[in-house]
Amino acid sequence: MSLRDNFTPDEWFKVMTGPGRAGAVIVAASPSGLTGIVAETQAIAAAVRQSVSAQGRTPLMEAMAADLLGTPPTPPTQEQARTIEDVRSQSLDAVRQAVWLVSAKTSPEDAEAYRTMLMQVAERTAAAAKEGGFLGFGGEQVNDKERAAIEELRQVIGGNTQTLPDQPGTVIHETPPGTPER
Repeated sequence: MSLRDNFTPDEWFKVMTGPGRAGAVIVAASPSGLTGIVAETQAIAAAVRQSVSAQGRTPLMEAMAADLLGTPPTPPTQEQARTIEDVRSQSLDAVRQAVWLVSAKTSPEDAEAYRTMLMQVAERTAAAAKEGGFLGFGGEQVNDKERAAIEELRQVIGGNTQTLPDQPGTVIHETPPGTPER
């Protein structure tokens, strides 16, 4: 039995797309133009690849790596974002749900590895392209909007996102995020 079997297909899709959604929060915070978006997209992919192929990876990272090599899952129907704020909001909610699912259905080590991967994706995405400036001159590597988005993600992701592997963090929710309380 694979660790993936702990999740429904819809839940697994949320887990697999969580890193991309974390990157989307950063991209939406400060859109960078075509070359910037390409660099940020490449940074997302590189951070995920690094996390799932690292030495001593957790069972969750192994399951994600196996899935990245296979056929992509069919996305569930979802509301399409109409504005950049919709992208940010929907992506934050998707990250919150993915973190909750991983925390609820895997080991503390897997949950910490997932949270660490999400923060690495966010940080590398923010640093991938300079913001502002003209023709590559001036600007700053990570601007205030991106720093604020990283901090917002840090709050959503919870746990010990300072990358201290010997102290797993805990995310506590009574009900899954996005689920109405009863």
